[in-house]
Amino acid sequence: MGILLQDLRYGARMLVKSPGFTVVVVLALALGIGANSAIFSVVNSVLLRPLAFNEPQQLMMVWGASRNGGGADHIVLSVPDMQDLRSQSQTLEYVVPYYSAGTTVSSGEDSERVFGALSSADLFPALGVKPLMGRVFTREEDVPGGPSVVVISQSLWQRAFGSDPSIVGKEIKLGSKAATVVGVMPASFRFPLQRERPDYWQPISISPSYIATKDKRDTRSLKVLARVKPGVTTRQANEEMATISRRLEEQYPDSNTGLSLSVTPLHEDLVGQVRPALLVILGAVGFVLLIACANVANLLLARAASRQKEIAIRTALGAGRLHIIRQLLTESLLLAVMGGGLGLLLATWGLDLLVAASPADLPRVGEIGLDIRVLLFTGAVSILTGILFGLAPALQASRLDLNESLKEGSRGSTEGSARNRLRSVLVVAEIALSLVLLIGAGLLIRSFVTLLNTSPGFDADSILTVDLPLSRAKYPEAAQQVNVVQQLIERTSQVPGVASAAVVNILPLSGNGRQSSFTIEGRPAPPNGQEPDAQASTVTPDYFRTMGIPLMRGRVFNEGDKKDAPPVVIISEDLARKNFAGEDPLGKRLVINDDMPPFEIVGIVGDIRHEKLETETEPEYYSSFYQLPERAVNLVVRAAPGADPASLQLTVRSAIKQLDNDQLIWEMKTMEQRRAESVARRRFNMMLVGIFASLALLLAALGIYGVMSYTVTQRTHEIGIRIALGAQTRDIIRMVVVQGMTLALVGVGAGLLAAFGVTRVMASLLYGVTATDALTFAAVTLGLTGLALVACLIPALRATRVDPMTALRYE
Repeated sequence: MGILLQDLRYGARMLVKSPGFTVVVVLALALGIGANSAIFSVVNSVLLRPLAFNEPQQLMMVWGASRNGGGADHIVLSVPDMQDLRSQSQTLEYVVPYYSAGTTVSSGEDSERVFGALSSADLFPALGVKPLMGRVFTREEDVPGGPSVVVISQSLWQRAFGSDPSIVGKEIKLGSKAATVVGVMPASFRFPLQRERPDYWQPISISPSYIATKDKRDTRSLKVLARVKPGVTTRQANEEMATISRRLEEQYPDSNTGLSLSVTPLHEDLVGQVRPALLVILGAVGFVLLIACANVANLLLARAASRQKEIAIRTALGAGRLHIIRQLLTESLLLAVMGGGLGLLLATWGLDLLVAASPADLPRVGEIGLDIRVLLFTGAVSILTGILFGLAPALQASRLDLNESLKEGSRGSTEGSARNRLRSVLVVAEIALSLVLLIGAGLLIRSFVTLLNTSPGFDADSILTVDLPLSRAKYPEAAQQVNVVQQLIERTSQVPGVASAAVVNILPLSGNGRQSSFTIEGRPAPPNGQEPDAQASTVTPDYFRTMGIPLMRGRVFNEGDKKDAPPVVIISEDLARKNFAGEDPLGKRLVINDDMPPFEIVGIVGDIRHEKLETETEPEYYSSFYQLPERAVNLVVRAAPGADPASLQLTVRSAIKQLDNDQLIWEMKTMEQRRAESVARRRFNMMLVGIFASLALLLAALGIYGVMSYTVTQRTHEIGIRIALGAQTRDIIRMVVVQGMTLALVGVGAGLLAAFGVTRVMASLLYGVTATDALTFAAVTLGLTGLALVACLIPALRATRVDPMTALRYE
């Protein structure tokens, strides 16, 4: 311990003696370690940290999947299927149906929008959570016609009700209905696991939608959470799901043919889609740290050369090689620990920026933060980094010929060739790692630009969207829904600055969709479960003009397409191509609703990308809102030429409130905002990898510049002799540039070989670009080579200004 303390004191004194060197090294390490700690915090919180429930590995999501007709997965379940699953399963301890929900909560004269869930009473015991106050609702309350009760979150209790200690037992207003608060959940409880923290939970059986579909096996709307029994594996549960699926197919061929059930661990279901991107980003920031280590190692090699006389004297006085290595490593570790401490501070600040810039669909974003695992990671990275960049310079510095070193030290001579070779290897590694990172960033940038240039199939400019679901209590009848929508469109169209307005049930680029099967009248019925399906939308007559969706043939809806008129439908080109090849679809009829006559095809419109900009176009059909009204209402408003759609928000909101002051307005966004949200995850990936690649490029350029500058300094005597003997400026430049570019080209070659393998891991993150895109590889290679040439030219030009007389006296 005494020796360690002595080494630490000596190392600290040496670092204080070289403040410039110490500051540069600590900052370089802080950037690398801080970036790694910040990204690891995200990976830890999203991918590694267990869900905050009891025995979370036993929690599963149950999904349906289609074995026929396109193989759609993540199909939600019907109420009867869920009930059969609950009664027949021997591997599942709990089967919990739920809807994500939203409403407003009123406290005094104020109201706010809140999110929550309608679920069965088994939700809380399935997750193994208990309330902070009161109780949860019971199975006796979770029945049709049961009491209106609610469990609220601690956050809602605090902000809306002032932490009222007597809140349990009181009535609050949710939407237009009263509900009795029976419990308050702790702040740590969060389900459903969405970006918005849930604020309330109610029994699902009181939901009118649940009641209306409890006997309809072909109406699927339930998400289902399950807990497997202790000791049951996912494989065993899925084997049972397959058995139950086959049994339901045999019993209910009309609705269940081709439908298979399966379970997925809740954690995997939540984070599976973001795992590849986060691991790629973690790998990218790891490359940055390696490049920083290579730069610091080069600095230490240069510093060791300047301390050669000191080390030789200490050796002559009896210090062994092991002692020299230990001392130099101690200094490296001191630098790494200081860099790690500063890096942790930078990571704390950087996390706030990361969370703010993260896409809305990044799971568990609310849980991102520093914990003991991140602190241990930062400590381990700091120590390993200190060893990584300090060991090679320490070994080189301690390997010397005592007599020669003392003689060279006396006249400040140059280094040995071994140290120069090590420095060259480090530069080659920096360039190779930088090239891999830059190519990865280039692929993501090209992919993102390609995606942005992809047409959604409609004119997204100048459109304002408003999500305003109609109240079931206020507008229970179809005629009432049609009437209020007609008035809504009429009032909105009269707002100054509005060119047109229309209504659709599901907005394009909202991330939502609704697949519905259909058959074609006059054709043989396909086998059960193999009916064609399509996106199903219901719209008002002016929808296509408002959205800028082109009419290819036929006509659009008009005011005459009402309930008492023959039902009509408009199809997309994709649906026409796939189902009416070689035929004229106009006049053909689709069976899409068993309660209505077949719908006649009256028009064909262009294809649109419905769920996300990156998803391919799918078959879609549109029905008239006046013939198939819904309570899900999304108003789309096209601004007049020259008007900003965002500027219409206040006047449109006023028009809605004048029509119905109690009407809920979930959100108002321009279609451009929705388009940006559709690509937010790809933008986030591109931004992070691009930042790290830029940092790597800067470090690599500084690395090669530093090596060449140091080489020029060490060869000042030689250069002076060459100039004295008649060497021309171009000869000196050529000598320095050739040496530097040789290193750069070797690094580029190694980087290209590595990039061809590494970028294949990114294939799932790309859109419209292959992982080996030749243009990206060529552009990045030329760019990095050009930057390396500049980094070599600067010291080369400085070398040409060497005064021969001064250089000859240099030694």
